[in-house]
Amino acid sequence: MRKLLHAGVLALGVLVAGCGGADDGSTTEPMVADQVKASPTSPDVTDSASPATRAKVELGETKIGKVLVGEGERTLYLFAKDKDGKSSCSDECARAWPPYVTDGAPEAGEGVEESLLGTTERDDGTTQVTYNRHPLYYFAKDTEAGDIKGHDVEGFGDEWYAVGANGKRARD
Repeated sequence: MRKLLHAGVLALGVLVAGCGGADDGSTTEPMVADQVKASPTSPDVTDSASPATRAKVELGETKIGKVLVGEGERTLYLFAKDKDGKSSCSDECARAWPPYVTDGAPEAGEGVEESLLGTTERDDGTTQVTYNRHPLYYFAKDTEAGDIKGHDVEGFGDEWYAVGANGKRARD
């Protein structure tokens, strides 16, 4: 029994050591999101989007300039595959890219064009915030204000980009 316990502890140690790393996400190279089993790390964003309040869209500062941000000043993204204001991201995609959902009309913060804000109904019945007819999403690997780990990323059949105040992809 004692040998089995020691073997288990050793195996656990090897597993934990293999999961470590110094990835600070500072690379500007595109990454492929659907090769990463991403899951939200913040309690504010989950794969089962359940809005508690009216969403607010603001501008936040990142290393590529000002982009749209949601709750907790987390970066908001558009998915190039979305067409006609409708989301093309559900299931596994929505776990990696949680939709920014709202209970009611979204609110525009300073620098955000209220006329570009809107909503779309998702297949699960929740209401997703749109900007310039682009459904908005978080990226599960963004954990802090200013993170843009999902910018210029290919995944789930197309590209993902942070959104500028003009409602188009942010330029880096």
